[in-house]
Amino acid sequence: MPNRLPGRCPVCNETMEVTSLHCPACDTTISGHFATCKFCQLSEEMQDFIEIFIRSRGNIKEVERALGISYPTVRGRLDAAINALGYAVDAEVIDDAGRDADFVEAPDTAGAGSGSPPGVPAAAVSAERRREILAALSKGEITAQEAAARLRQP
Repeated sequence: MPNRLPGRCPVCNETMEVTSLHCPACDTTISGHFATCKFCQLSEEMQDFIEIFIRSRGNIKEVERALGISYPTVRGRLDAAINALGYAVDAEVIDDAGRDADFVEAPDTAGAGSGSPPGVPAAAVSAERRREILAALSKGEITAQEAAARLRQP
């Protein structure tokens, strides 16, 4: 197996540039200045983590088992990889079941005194309301200030 292309300079840690490509089948060589992909610029450890994450189809429990690390460590490494690729990490955390992490299962009180529809915990209603407000913001139906004000309302 050939060596991995280093994405970062081992001396100064700046992004490397590819200046030559070679086809072993037809012996063609192309010279120039080529940028490496975002993934090539990640550390080998981070590339390996992403490969395991993809092979596990994003199932964090499988990543935990494959690497022998805890859920918070998997999340931390995933957040670091997302940041290293140049993307912002969402503040809203979703658990493995696709629910907001701040959604707390509560005993079904049939909405008694909570203002929630029967059978729906109050936290689920607020999470749904938050999604509606953010959707309206992304569609340009409300301003950021209006969204912030609505999100602060109980």
